[in-house]
Amino acid sequence: MNGPVAKTPANTPVTKEELVTNGHGEGNSNPFEEYMWMENEEDYNRQVEEELLEQEFLERCFQEMLDEEDQDWFIPARDLPAGMGQIQQQLNGLSVSDTEKQEIVRKSSLNPEAKEFVPGVKY
Repeated sequence: MNGPVAKTPANTPVTKEELVTNGHGEGNSNPFEEYMWMENEEDYNRQVEEELLEQEFLERCFQEMLDEEDQDWFIPARDLPAGMGQIQQQLNGLSVSDTEKQEIVRKSSLNPEAKEFVPGVKY
């Protein structure tokens, strides 16, 4: 015979190949070893449930934080009264007339012939 030989209760020799094909390995005294994880199934389920609850809690906290942040920010469309939108449009439409522009330029102390300022460049 090839390989190591084990004795069965009937004292007939069994080869290593027969043990492996039978589904039980050499030195494996518990034939239900592959199902032993089911023994701790309740603990595993409890752990997974706790992780899911923790994840849900974190998502709720994060959403609450975002909601609080939105309340702290000033958003004109949301925070201004209804009539303010019309006033804002009128303000956006205002401009300075050409005669006023010329007067501003005349009173200015800036040199119109100066070179354009470029940061980091020395003249």
